[in-house]
Amino acid sequence: MSDLVILESPSKAKTVQKYLGSKYHVVACVGHIRDLPKSKLGVDIDNDFAPVYENKKDKAALIKDLKSCVKKSDTVYLATDPDREGEAISWHLAEVLGLDGSKPIRVTFSEITKSGVKTGMENPRSLDGDLINAQQARRILDRIVGYKLSPFLWKKVRRGLSAGRVQSVAVKLIVDRENEIKAFEPKEYWSIDGKANTSTNKKTFPIKLSEIDGKKAEISCKEEADKILAYLKDKEFIVDNIKKSTRKKQPAPPFTTSTLQQEANHRLSFNSRRTMKAAQELYEGIEIEGQGAVGLITYMRTDSLRISDEAKAAAAALIKDTFGEEYIPEKPRVYKSKNNAQDAHEAIRPSTIDLTPQKVKSSLTSDQYKLYKLIWERFIASQMANAQLNTVAVAIKAGNCIFKANGYTVKFDGFTKLYTDTADNDEENGGALPKLSVGEILNISELGGNQHFTQPPPRFNEASLIKALEENGIGRPSTYAPTISTILDRHYVEFDQKQLKPTPLGDTITVLLEDHFKHIVDVKFTAKMEDDLDKIEEGKEEWVDVLKDFYADFSKTLTQAEKDLDGKRVKIPDEPTDIVCEQCGKPMVIKIGPYGKFLGCSGFPDCKNTKRIVTETGGLCPKCGGKMLAKKSKKGKPFFGCENYKDCNYMTWDTPIPETCPKCGKTLFKKAGKKGKIYCAAEGCDFEKDPE
Repeated sequence: MSDLVILESPSKAKTVQKYLGSKYHVVACVGHIRDLPKSKLGVDIDNDFAPVYENKKDKAALIKDLKSCVKKSDTVYLATDPDREGEAISWHLAEVLGLDGSKPIRVTFSEITKSGVKTGMENPRSLDGDLINAQQARRILDRIVGYKLSPFLWKKVRRGLSAGRVQSVAVKLIVDRENEIKAFEPKEYWSIDGKANTSTNKKTFPIKLSEIDGKKAEISCKEEADKILAYLKDKEFIVDNIKKSTRKKQPAPPFTTSTLQQEANHRLSFNSRRTMKAAQELYEGIEIEGQGAVGLITYMRTDSLRISDEAKAAAAALIKDTFGEEYIPEKPRVYKSKNNAQDAHEAIRPSTIDLTPQKVKSSLTSDQYKLYKLIWERFIASQMANAQLNTVAVAIKAGNCIFKANGYTVKFDGFTKLYTDTADNDEENGGALPKLSVGEILNISELGGNQHFTQPPPRFNEASLIKALEENGIGRPSTYAPTISTILDRHYVEFDQKQLKPTPLGDTITVLLEDHFKHIVDVKFTAKMEDDLDKIEEGKEEWVDVLKDFYADFSKTLTQAEKDLDGKRVKIPDEPTDIVCEQCGKPMVIKIGPYGKFLGCSGFPDCKNTKRIVTETGGLCPKCGGKMLAKKSKKGKPFFGCENYKDCNYMTWDTPIPETCPKCGKTLFKKAGKKGKIYCAAEGCDFEKDPE
């Protein structure tokens, strides 16, 4: 007989089995084994919102195997992820497998390392009812909103639509930003900029007009700029003041889920889903050459900035050996988490500090390596000494005008020797200034007016949307990536050059929800709901009371909306195009269906002609010579197919490139990835080469 350990992931099970040895049998349940039913609400609203759970049909064989394993085991431990969701999965396992949750059967691993697993197994506990109830409350809230509000949208807009607490607010943020951009009226302003040098140093440095008659320089038009330039024409530019100082620059804290997703987007161009996939793999365990399966990072769903003393000490030792003692701060750094942070976990950091990115590179995929390197460098830098900059601010007097010049030199590079955050912008511009003295007259080599216009706020990208969700208290670390995936999959928003913009569908639904379900898309209301869920987790609120308070208002609002829109339907505006319908001659319009955008005739329902929206690639089909078009599958995956698809069935996932085969003259194709082969797809031609 052996003790049984059940966790979610097969890869994590493999890593944990290695550390526990033959005394234990480690198996994976692969996520939830039971859930609310798909075909009905599954919540008894009149009976204190009692959920009706069903075993998942696709887990029937697995449940049978798990029950068999339980019978053969002396003791069973539930080792699912250390968060609300993981606690709920363990609870469902206990319920289905007949385990007593009040006994010490629950263990958690903050990191999948030998010490992390040993610590977890040495500290079993009973199931945490507050954690379970917080997850139940979230699940039931989302089920009520989805199953009550979605049918309303089907009746009033179109079948297949969905609404959700967090996703609807995320779409509203994007819609509101788009409306700000449309309403924005740019204002003209001018700056006076120049270049100066000294009599002993001909290298120029930039200067900028800052004050006129002791007031901030504000120039609204060309005439004002020309008047100032005319005034300055015969004026001497004299160094009036020099202020030197030393500025300390602190490193950014280690990553939380939110900041990891933001920085991976900025630095690696990873979307949130891609980031979390790689992070999950690094946490669960990677086969490292010579070491076997190793969990490389701590738990990756966290908003805490806490770091263990053990990890700080290990980082200090590595910094001393690698960079020198001067790169260790006087005392270990402590970063303060936000007030609403769940402090059960540490910040995201490498589990074993000595496993540098270079040591494990050969064992990792490209995505795993890039993300691990980012996490490792950010953490080590967060434990390093401040950078120190020698700064110089110079005031230059010209008549009644003051120009400013700023510069800096690095006195000590500190943590920047390893890592600089992309969000970190120095206030100083330029590099070192030449040696200057008060009263010195400068030579002006250039001086002119530059026209500018105020800019509207930028559209959200994934990183800035995640930041906005976090700052507004919308969702939690585990929800950012799935929320963005959902609103993209539902075609409520779309990418426009890596920026998120609402579709007509997203715009229409947001207006409808604002008009009739204002609290559902209200940022403050949704943030309060997150706070209430946190209070349930902390044992400060009863989950049934929270649901009752929500449903009382929601039910009234839904009933009123049904009355207000009785017999009415909301039309989604079509996007006009200059494409003419070949069947009736009317213009085609862009519509949005369950699988995304398509072309439909504006003469519908008299003319029902539709087409896929396709983009020409410039390449030709290797079978028939037709144009190769960029298309998307029903699931949104891009592929390439021949324009003559009715007669020619050629399609490929590989990208046509603007280059022809030197052997036969046909279009060449490139396989995915930077190192993907370039090849000729023509029958009988074997040409291929490596990418340049």
